[in-house]
Amino acid sequence: MLDSQQDNDLVKRAQQGDTAAVGALYDRHHGHIFRFVWSRVGNRQMAEDFTGEIFTRMVKGLPDYKIGQSPFRAWLYRIARNIVTDEFRKQKGRTAVPLEEAETMISLNEQPAAIAENNITLGRVQDALNHIDPNQREVVELRFLAGFSLKEAAESLNISLAATKSLQHRGLKALRVALKEV
Repeated sequence: MLDSQQDNDLVKRAQQGDTAAVGALYDRHHGHIFRFVWSRVGNRQMAEDFTGEIFTRMVKGLPDYKIGQSPFRAWLYRIARNIVTDEFRKQKGRTAVPLEEAETMISLNEQPAAIAENNITLGRVQDALNHIDPNQREVVELRFLAGFSLKEAAESLNISLAATKSLQHRGLKALRVALKEV
């Protein structure tokens, strides 16, 4: 899990004009943001474009970001969610890419048998995620795909911790049922 204090230190330096700190923030979060966006938009090129836009908005928004108001990572994922949501509105619900494709891209050094096994499992999970409530899906993705804590997921989604716990509980329960069906 990424250290939020290190993010805060980097943000403070970036807000003071340290371009190396901006680069470090990009390096720390690029992979997670890219996988999150790719799993939502279903197109690698579009995910790359959106990821670039997310980090452009990050740089533009850094002067206004208030350390301690919400974790930096939650703020960054909120930017990502907004961009993806805007695109879904424009495209009327483009199909998401299977998680196995995003994961395979990241794990090219693995053995072919391990990749194939991983792809089958991740494909089933992606299919099952497509069958659960979108709000539950979002919490499950943030918690288990992006590695957010409950508090970070709540802050990113701008909902209470109790609502996040409830959505996670119901989402995991629905996911178990959906996995039996796919």
